[in-house]
Amino acid sequence: MSTENKAGLDALLTPEESVVVLIDHQAFQVANLNSHEPTMVINNAVGLAKAAKVFGVPTILTTVLEERGGLLLQGLRDVFPEQTPINRTWVNTWQDERVVDAVKATGRKKLIIAGLWTEVCVAMPAIQAAGEGFDVFVVTDASGGASKEAHDMAVRRMIQAGVTPITWMAVMSEWQRDYTREKTLPGIVEVLAQHGGASGVAYAWETQLLATPAGSEA
Repeated sequence: MSTENKAGLDALLTPEESVVVLIDHQAFQVANLNSHEPTMVINNAVGLAKAAKVFGVPTILTTVLEERGGLLLQGLRDVFPEQTPINRTWVNTWQDERVVDAVKATGRKKLIIAGLWTEVCVAMPAIQAAGEGFDVFVVTDASGGASKEAHDMAVRRMIQAGVTPITWMAVMSEWQRDYTREKTLPGIVEVLAQHGGASGVAYAWETQLLATPAGSEA
């Protein structure tokens, strides 16, 4: 079970060790997303995807029965236009060998999962992968359930299985880690401005103030 390295510096995420799997952000699932405001989950999932692209973190997209449940949301497809999502019949993503093989091909063991719904298509693969030696992180604010209780109980269940809950901006911050990492800094600033909500607004305000001469009128 994925219970080692839960404390200390090695417990934090790095781009070099991470692989992201985004599961079933589709119209059918969004239609019954009641644990969060749906637009926030979509915003956060796209923000996470863009952050992964900034850091070059391998990202695997997957859908379930997309011919009936809808295509992957356009915002995610726009981040990875070259990628065709793996369309499954398995409810449990980790029982689809194509997804597992794609993850294993990266050689990375810190598995970051977000999807719809938390209690089903996120919890099942997270729990199974944790039992197979992966260090699993679930991005709770880029995931959502059919009810608040369903989402919360799924998170509790996953924690018991050794899975680490985390939010999308925490993932991006751990990947960046140091403001002197100049190669990725412009990219995360752009992601923050687009998807960081009040944090993005505050950053825009800060840059305005820094560019405003002292004593100038408002």
